[in-house]
Amino acid sequence: MAHASGYFRTDYRRDLWLLDTRAQHVAAAAGVAVVVLVPAVASPFLLDLANQFFLASIGAIALMLLTGLAGQVSLGHAGLLAAGAFTAGILFKEFDAPFWLTIPAAAMTGAVLGVVFGLPSLRLRGLYLAVSTLALHFVVVYLGHEYETKRGYSTGILIDPPSLFGWELYSGIAWYYVLAAAAAATLLFALNLARTRTGRAWRAIRDHETVAGALGIDVARGKLSAFVISSMITAVAGALFAYYRSFVSVEAFSLFLSIQYVAMIIIGGIGSLLGAVLGAGFVTLFPYALEAVLRMLPGGAAFASAIFAVNYAAFGLVMILFLVFEPLGLVGIWHRVRDYFLLWPFRQRPALR
Repeated sequence: MAHASGYFRTDYRRDLWLLDTRAQHVAAAAGVAVVVLVPAVASPFLLDLANQFFLASIGAIALMLLTGLAGQVSLGHAGLLAAGAFTAGILFKEFDAPFWLTIPAAAMTGAVLGVVFGLPSLRLRGLYLAVSTLALHFVVVYLGHEYETKRGYSTGILIDPPSLFGWELYSGIAWYYVLAAAAAATLLFALNLARTRTGRAWRAIRDHETVAGALGIDVARGKLSAFVISSMITAVAGALFAYYRSFVSVEAFSLFLSIQYVAMIIIGGIGSLLGAVLGAGFVTLFPYALEAVLRMLPGGAAFASAIFAVNYAAFGLVMILFLVFEPLGLVGIWHRVRDYFLLWPFRQRPALR
């Protein structure tokens, strides 16, 4: 199979390679080096932005597996994040459970919720499925609010910094390396999962459910597995968020958070795991970049003081622009730029008539 760039594969086993060319190996090595060296030059603010990006990437990859690969619509992502965060917070407060126990417990909570709220996908599709998953958000937020109220944690649950192999995760640098490793592991897991029989079954279900069933794919099992795996990863991201912020509150998991994650996979590019990462970076940095631009404009300080309202309006506008003018998202732009330089100086020309 040939690439547009002129690279050829001569062995079917090479289709399983994550890094296929010398340029990809060099780019991967450079990326790892940059990630490792960033804390040496980054300010605390930039480290916090990077950590937010890593957390958002984990959640965006999980949603991309469910929606982008399996084609199952979900608006309950914030509820799953809240479930993982509250699982970690409750186990810490009530049982003084360690970090290595609360994270697997959060994953199990996500798996149970994935089964419960994945069952409607066996009969519902489209808007009806989205509404049924939206119920997840309200149920989890209600239960979390009830726990906070009855236990007297009206301002939220405080969590002490965890210890990992005797190393206390307190500073931004420590969390940077932990979250970077977690995001990289999630991406590698998702990339390999997408190339397995399960991943191929998800894509078949996404493209045409009836045909997938006729080909012998267990559609019900495929849908439930997508919900379970996606929910487990999302709940773990929620637990990591709780530990990173040392705080859990229902106010942190509003419905707008679900919309943000949907925007990540739309802006990044539906169906692409790289798109999930790019979309997570875009949505994480967007409000900070918007505020910086507003402050540079004449009279922009007045708008910057109302950044939340301006951010909502600008965020909705950006989503519309991407849907109308760039449906392939940021990954589509990246592919065009990459192909241009790979093919240069041989420009593609329209065929003569």
